[in-house]
Amino acid sequence: MSDLNFFSNNKNIGDGPHTLREPRFPEPINSDTLKNIFADCSDFQTRDISPGLAPGKKLFVCWLDGTVDGTAVSTEILRPLTDVLRTGFSLTPERIMEGAVYSGAAMLRTETDKLVSDLTQGCAAVVFDGSREAVTFEVRTQNVRSISEPQLEKSLKGAKDSFTERLRINTALVRSRICNPSLKTEDTLIGRKSETRAVIIYVDGVANPAHIVELKKRIDAIDVDGALATGNIEEYITDKPRSAFPQLIHTERPDRFARQLLNGRVGLIIDGLPVAFLIPATFAEFLRVPQDDSLHFTIASVLSVIRWLALIFAVALPAFYVAVAMYHQEMIPTKLLMSIIQSKQNVPFSTALEVLGMLIAFELLQEASLRLPDPIAATTSIIGALIVGQSAVEAKVISPIAVIVVALAGISGYAQPSQDLGAALRIWRFLFVLASVLAGLFGVATLMCLMVWRLCTMDNFGVNYTAPLSDGRPRSLARTFLRRHKPEDKFREAELDTPDRRKQR
Repeated sequence: MSDLNFFSNNKNIGDGPHTLREPRFPEPINSDTLKNIFADCSDFQTRDISPGLAPGKKLFVCWLDGTVDGTAVSTEILRPLTDVLRTGFSLTPERIMEGAVYSGAAMLRTETDKLVSDLTQGCAAVVFDGSREAVTFEVRTQNVRSISEPQLEKSLKGAKDSFTERLRINTALVRSRICNPSLKTEDTLIGRKSETRAVIIYVDGVANPAHIVELKKRIDAIDVDGALATGNIEEYITDKPRSAFPQLIHTERPDRFARQLLNGRVGLIIDGLPVAFLIPATFAEFLRVPQDDSLHFTIASVLSVIRWLALIFAVALPAFYVAVAMYHQEMIPTKLLMSIIQSKQNVPFSTALEVLGMLIAFELLQEASLRLPDPIAATTSIIGALIVGQSAVEAKVISPIAVIVVALAGISGYAQPSQDLGAALRIWRFLFVLASVLAGLFGVATLMCLMVWRLCTMDNFGVNYTAPLSDGRPRSLARTFLRRHKPEDKFREAELDTPDRRKQR
């Protein structure tokens, strides 16, 4: 579907609270109306063309400079119009629609609202003042960021392309992988002021229809001025927006996106964002990586188990150390206990303050590395991790064991495939340390039960967040941690409740 047809075929325009039911511009289509609407817009360009045999009439051509390709306007619209007018034939909207202009996508407009939307989305318009009609042509500029390698989700043996900020480029990347008419795309607009284009995309007959309907309903309920960031979308369509754990699958890789569509999930692509969303999301899905499909199933299974162990270390390792060091010294082997006591003899701070201080320093170092330019960030990491850390240990400000524990927890957090999940684990890591300070291992165990209870009570588009861990199926439980041999993995995920459960026949 072309970008221009987006507006004529949009089923959601005017159906939800994010758009106005009453027309914003009730005035009839003519050149004066458009000039008033785009008054004080320096990028609003116009051109008047007079027919040769009808000097009393004029064709009013207009566009927004920068959103359209100037060369295409000249060669595909202005030149054909002037060539026809020199012959003396009178032009009408119908004749232009029949092929008087070279542009491939054309749409007849009789409402000012739709005409203005076309202009703001990269179209040029030919306005007929006498008939109060206009024809718009898609001549969107091609000066956009080219397709590049994924930056956040590294690809070793997979595809090397990633999503861009252009909506139709992203849908084309998905279609190049699912070359089937069952791949459906439904268009909508998000944002009262920005009118950002978005596409709901799914595989018909595979995706659960209830998930599609629910996603449309929640998108229609989005009431924001502009959908310019992922948070504008995520906090409106998730079941538990106050939870720190991610509830939408984000990906910048078209191959992962297409794979999840074939598994039965529903996707959402938004113009201007180089990432795509997938629903429903489960906790286990955030620990899977596309690279697993390119590896031998034994290697992929081992790496999956390592990621789950890293998850436990990232959350509980600092708290476990604090609890054992403060309340349960009898659990530590004698030689290790003597080594810890010797390293802490001249340290003026308690174990709790040591770990909390190191965790805070670790977060500050990470934020500094993210905000600074790459060359400076690398230098900052080296100074913070090596020079400052080593100097603090030699100055007896902190003990070496505290540095080791916090570093292992931080590295384990980096091993998580999802940055959103890693950020949630960092928050819970502080809570676990505080619980260990208050009640030792009993506090850690209590908070662990509360966290598991919280995850088990969360639903995501009707799917339990902890599925398949909570569905009671032994095979599903094994699939959470291990990857099965592909010829034996014949069924889609049971928790998605897809109409077509079988993916291999």
